[in-house]
Amino acid sequence: MDIKRIVLFAGLAVVSYLMVLAWNEDYHQPTPVAQTSEPVDFSATGDSDNMTLPEAGGVTTDSSDEFTTPESGTSLSSTNNAGNVSNQYVHVITDVFDITIDRVSGNLVSSSLLQYDKELNGDEPLKLLSNTQNRLYVLESGLIGRDGPDNSRNGSAPVYSSTQNSYQMAEGENQLAVDLNYTTDSGVSIIKRFTFNRDDYQIGIRYVIDNQSESEWQANFTGKIVRDQAGDQTSQNSMGIKAFLGLVVSTPEDRYEKYDFDDLKDKPINKSVTNGWMAFLQHYFLTAWIPEPDQQAQFQTTSRGVLAVMGFVYPATNVPAGETVEVGASAYVGPKIIDRLEAVAPNLDRTVDFGWLFFISLPLFVVLNWFHGIIGNWGVSIILLTVCVKALFFHLSATSYRSMARMRAVAPKLARMKELYGDDRQRMSTEMMALYKREKINPLGGCLPILVQMPVFISLYWVLFESVQLRHAPFALWIHDLSVMDPYFILPIIMGASMMLQMHLNPTPPDPMQAKIMKLMPVVFTIFFLWFPAGLVLYWVVNNILSISQQWYITRKIEAQMAEKKH
Repeated sequence: MDIKRIVLFAGLAVVSYLMVLAWNEDYHQPTPVAQTSEPVDFSATGDSDNMTLPEAGGVTTDSSDEFTTPESGTSLSSTNNAGNVSNQYVHVITDVFDITIDRVSGNLVSSSLLQYDKELNGDEPLKLLSNTQNRLYVLESGLIGRDGPDNSRNGSAPVYSSTQNSYQMAEGENQLAVDLNYTTDSGVSIIKRFTFNRDDYQIGIRYVIDNQSESEWQANFTGKIVRDQAGDQTSQNSMGIKAFLGLVVSTPEDRYEKYDFDDLKDKPINKSVTNGWMAFLQHYFLTAWIPEPDQQAQFQTTSRGVLAVMGFVYPATNVPAGETVEVGASAYVGPKIIDRLEAVAPNLDRTVDFGWLFFISLPLFVVLNWFHGIIGNWGVSIILLTVCVKALFFHLSATSYRSMARMRAVAPKLARMKELYGDDRQRMSTEMMALYKREKINPLGGCLPILVQMPVFISLYWVLFESVQLRHAPFALWIHDLSVMDPYFILPIIMGASMMLQMHLNPTPPDPMQAKIMKLMPVVFTIFFLWFPAGLVLYWVVNNILSISQQWYITRKIEAQMAEKKH
């Protein structure tokens, strides 16, 4: 190849690279979700919910109402509006949360996760729960039923009072309790208590009901996830693959059942569950309601106008006159971290979806996480994991490389056969197979290293895609986030170059068409890898470099041995 052609190809490569960068800048950037900071009153945005209580036997009530009490058989709405309320919101700050509680009914209407930024290198924390003009995603809880203050038939929604408008977990403090107080017209005192623990995304929500009236008091505890159908603000479109956005219900009979918005619309849930949970999943994060152990609850879904309502109801809690009773549940608002979720509820860790190769993905993540615990850099951890995987398949790869080295060494003999028997395909095939047998060559041996690594490659892809620990995780130099593509496509180009070098060590296929296809493979793989997460491309680059070293050593050794035989 003369110098002019080299310069021409180099110029075309540079222009192509710049065109891909420009295209990516124009068409492959995520669309930011606009948000406003002012909260909105979401309780009056649509029709009331349509759900049932455990005692109702799963019978759906009238569409204009929300709940049915077993005692009266009537339906009760919990979406009543309390009107204008001064100092409506109570702010709570812990080491992991900046949370807003609406004093009307005491719902969680906003939560910022202080350990996670909304954007890479941004200063604004990620807001998971939100009630703005553009996005509504809140956790509701209340007391409905015969005497419940959140029952619309008992009047306007309760407006709780608090001793402070803001609470903050102090240094050295491991737990923060926020009490909201309300007294019914009949003299029943209700404390709605939110409990926050240090370094914990689980929130305890309990009612302390002190009945100083002259008659028995009765209500049903309920918890709900209320969300519009807006897209996932933390989603990443990686090669067309998106994380699941929707509801997951876990019961002792079915430990993990998914429902997207269409499923909830077509077939609402209504079933009695004991020792289960329900969670709403998005990429990297989730919210969940976990009823108390051994507590029966009626899991249900419905709609409130354009909002999806997913929740549960306890059987009625009776409080005799002069006595005090507590009732409540736990909520989780935070990242999908396996260790944390395992501690919250059985099977909740399954919300970290590693795909159908989870039995490979999970060990890979455990090893990767172990390396990170020692090294402190996810990129270096990926490199060390790649070395471990390569060592695991070392002998298999060596066998394949020996076969390819022998095939490369007998290439002149194959060329001679082609000259002799090129017109006789059957004779050519017979002689070639005989040569392979004499030289102990497996003609398919070159495919084995790639085939063996594909399950590991797919599993690692899901680990990088699903692990919130790698979100915004930097490596070095220009790689600031291993969970997204290389912004300058440098790693994919290095990967393509290393693959081309590795192909050079392989024997040239005797079939001209096959030889052309093999030459094009590095180019095809490079294009394919352009939009893969940088962490995954880093794995492949390191794997290629290790493979080239191993193959180069084996090839030289085999060629030397065959050269000695000739002498």
